[in-house]
Amino acid sequence: MDQTNAKAPPRVRFLDPTTPPHIVTLVLIAGLSALTMNLILPSLPTLTAYFEEDYALVQTAISGYLATTSVLQLLIGSLSDRYGRRPVILVALLIFLLATIGAISSSTFEVFLAFRMMQAAVVTGLVLSRAVVRDMVPMDQAASMIAYVTMGMTLAPMIGPTIGGFLEEAYGWQASFMFLLVSGVVVLFITWFDLAETNHNRTSSMAGQFRSYPELLTSRRFWGFTLTLAFTTGAFFAFLGGAPFVAEYHLHLGPTLLGLYFALIGLGYMIGNYFSARYSVRIGVFPMMMSGNVVMSAGLLLACLLAFAGWVTPYTFFGPLFFVGLGNGMTLPSANAGVVSVRPHLAGSAAGLSGAMMIGGGAGLSVLAGILLTPQSGPLPLLILMLISGILAFLSSLYTWHVDRTSDRALESGIRR
Repeated sequence: MDQTNAKAPPRVRFLDPTTPPHIVTLVLIAGLSALTMNLILPSLPTLTAYFEEDYALVQTAISGYLATTSVLQLLIGSLSDRYGRRPVILVALLIFLLATIGAISSSTFEVFLAFRMMQAAVVTGLVLSRAVVRDMVPMDQAASMIAYVTMGMTLAPMIGPTIGGFLEEAYGWQASFMFLLVSGVVVLFITWFDLAETNHNRTSSMAGQFRSYPELLTSRRFWGFTLTLAFTTGAFFAFLGGAPFVAEYHLHLGPTLLGLYFALIGLGYMIGNYFSARYSVRIGVFPMMMSGNVVMSAGLLLACLLAFAGWVTPYTFFGPLFFVGLGNGMTLPSANAGVVSVRPHLAGSAAGLSGAMMIGGGAGLSVLAGILLTPQSGPLPLLILMLISGILAFLSSLYTWHVDRTSDRALESGIRR
């Protein structure tokens, strides 16, 4: 990175709103979103029986949640660019707490699903933690800092299904939502006292903010980074949609064991983020992105071969998928840093718009995974779908690197070669 563009990291004091937010706060607000997404995964079969609905409908508690977060992200980034990061995050956390209380008290699946969709407001923390980082430091430093944030928040998706499985077996599905409620109150308290405003160049109006979208949508770099994000996470979201079905009908795993096996993916993700945090500045965002895509695809290819050979066990299914988490952890911090650096003055809008496309695609793949799987199919359709997504992620990373090396630098500043 050019020394002229470098700047020392801002001084930070925990629980001091006069200084930039501490990395622990960013980890917590991003981690709560990740926890909310997958804590209830082991409870899906129980919810099916509790509400006396089909599994395909109950699975919309995952796919519908993802679709809602996709729509919300179109607004979140623009709202934060207009009104600031702090007020948007605080309001979103309040909505999340109210929705969680509603979900606990639901008597029908329709009411439960409505409150579950309201819970998606918590994705604000996941989106704006990236924009806050980009407000504070330049792109290459942002890739490293985002990696540390995601490495820390990985604990949530890593242990979330495990906690959810234990709580569901011991106390019922409502216990998972009580856990989310308590976690949300803690995060709201810490955010209130630590999250200083980092957006000091706010736009003048929301209409003007939405008029800035063409500036992003006409950028080939923005599309390249966004497609890399969408296909990289697409493999994981397909897994979220299909793994509970595979675990119950083909592997015969209970909620607690399913949660424990899920931890393998989270462990890989945490290790991948560690690699990204340590080496993204040294080797560059593009090699890091492509390396992660190769690692993910190799693991999925191994899983497909094992399933095709008829070796379907928890070890042969979940073991190779460790590399899906590892590859995601290597790729996503660099791709996220690239997205919010294409137009630094539109960091919030870029994070929201790319996040909407990423989560929207993930929701579609989650639904498709549920459609492809049957009690007779085995896990192979799910694994093939994930492998295709991994290959497309690599091609998107390669395209983005090509654009970065050949585009007119005067037209799209902010990302160095």
